[in-house]
Amino acid sequence: MPSITRTRATVRRALAAVLVISFCVGPAAALTNEKIFNYRGPDREQVLIEGARKEGQIVLYSGLIVNQMLRPLTTGFMKKYPFVKMSYWRADSEELIPKISAEVRANRVMADLFEGSGGGEIAVEAGLTQPFSTPVLDAYPKMYLDPKGHLAPTRLSYFSIAYNTRQVLVGKVPKTYDDLLDPQWKGRMAWPYANTGRYLFMINLRLAWGEERAMEYFKKLAEQKIINFASGSARTLVDRVIAGEYPIALNIYAHHPLISAAKGAPVNSQLMDPVPSAAGTLAVVKGAKHPHAAMLLADFILGREGQQIMAAAEYFPAHPDVEAQPQLAGIVPKKAGYAENYVSPQQLKENLESTDQIIQKLFR
Repeated sequence: MPSITRTRATVRRALAAVLVISFCVGPAAALTNEKIFNYRGPDREQVLIEGARKEGQIVLYSGLIVNQMLRPLTTGFMKKYPFVKMSYWRADSEELIPKISAEVRANRVMADLFEGSGGGEIAVEAGLTQPFSTPVLDAYPKMYLDPKGHLAPTRLSYFSIAYNTRQVLVGKVPKTYDDLLDPQWKGRMAWPYANTGRYLFMINLRLAWGEERAMEYFKKLAEQKIINFASGSARTLVDRVIAGEYPIALNIYAHHPLISAAKGAPVNSQLMDPVPSAAGTLAVVKGAKHPHAAMLLADFILGREGQQIMAAAEYFPAHPDVEAQPQLAGIVPKKAGYAENYVSPQQLKENLESTDQIIQKLFR
């Protein structure tokens, strides 16, 4: 028979093992929402899956197109995690932010994640989001990342001019910003009224060239009598170019003309160096009710699987290892041989007021 001393030693080792297990498992099981959103432990995926299994659902508010992106995204996510029911609410960021704000103020938060093109920084400053961290973002270029950790890039947008191929001959297509100063284009160019239109056009050059050079250029550009297009979106403006109402549109989404040209429309894109770019972003809503499932979905959207769905839907994936569709690859700056000037949501917001002052002075 074993001695009493040996038996006691065995019991002590068993108790020690239990304490070690409790120490390792206990904190993960008792994680607060804040810790869940920033958990980086080696058992991260297991912790998220177990928590999401209990939560059973996830809600995404997004500006992504339903049939083009949200439905395939939902199908892909639920195929990987069938124990989580994913639902979404689709609207433009201008509508989503007030909705989220009302939910947060009333302490009746429905959304877990918010994805949109524009408005992310407004949501952050309004206190509607909270920082999060995921190992997936370690692969992303640092210039796309939010230093405060509130926003993560989901999709990129590149901006260019659009031109009517029947009205602008091949040899006359403006290829540089200085080419836009040609007297033949006076009164024949338009740009979108929105932040990603004339504002982004000017902020891009202010950041890339510096204030002095940019202001000298804007004074010359103002003489071209650019038309402020406020009758619809940038996509609507491309349609007007196709219709021949304007030969040239400035600072539109570079892929829109290509999609239309593939269908036979007389339109094309032309990048200019430096090419302004911006990102659609993902944020965690403050007070999210399904934190584990939220991080699973964040990982999925930002990871290769979600980014491949993004690419298949003819968006520009932000993940550096996922390529855009071949028909759109020609307007990715690094592939086309152009410098990309990424304008972060924070930079866009910080420069809006001063840019508006320039617009009011020169481009009213």
